[in-house]
Amino acid sequence: MTTEAPAKIFDLASSSVRELNQLLHRVREGGNLPRWRVLNPRGVHAIAAGVDADVTIEIDGDVGYYCAGMNKQATVIVNGNAGLGLGENMMSGLIYVKGDVSQAAGATAHGGAIVIEGNASGRCGISMKGVDILVKGSIGPMSAFMAQAGTLTVFGDAGEALGDSIYEAKLYVRGSVQSLGADCIEKPMEDVHRAELYERLKRAGAAGEVDISDFRRYGSARALYHFHVDNAGAY
Repeated sequence: MTTEAPAKIFDLASSSVRELNQLLHRVREGGNLPRWRVLNPRGVHAIAAGVDADVTIEIDGDVGYYCAGMNKQATVIVNGNAGLGLGENMMSGLIYVKGDVSQAAGATAHGGAIVIEGNASGRCGISMKGVDILVKGSIGPMSAFMAQAGTLTVFGDAGEALGDSIYEAKLYVRGSVQSLGADCIEKPMEDVHRAELYERLKRAGAAGEVDISDFRRYGSARALYHFHVDNAGAY
């Protein structure tokens, strides 16, 4: 029988985010515990930004801007809500938020996964480059704007201009879509896409929570890849 390793407790009521992040940045040098628990975040910005280590960081409360930005390898769990730019430019690992998230979640993120139990505000997944984002609530306007690669899966509804100027990212929405952005169209949902979606949900621990057949797929019409004068108004 194995027992879970004890967590390193760090209280932001008595120490600074700078101190916390400095310690987390040294984890890869060895000699640190693989589990961290952060108390009293109180909406502070940049918690667990720039971590590059196979550790689990659990944050008990709401976080501010850019939490887990540039994340690499780490699992970051937020027991609350998150501010703007959650997981911006993350490379790998997992970010799991049990509340709602503000604007630009997963902006420019290259890899890994972001799971949001609640809703996400506007520009969710803006310019995403390979991350898999799952939102169990709804998302705001201009989400997946200029999204280049990866997937955005939404259990709820999507706001206006979904996928505006999208490249090759794949969007799956279970609810309604207020409107589609420039060059984004609905595409057929075939067996290969259902299988891909199921694998995404399985990896996020959400397989079985929803019926795959309820989702619709959206992606690029590929009309704006190269400039053409007839499309000038869409750029």
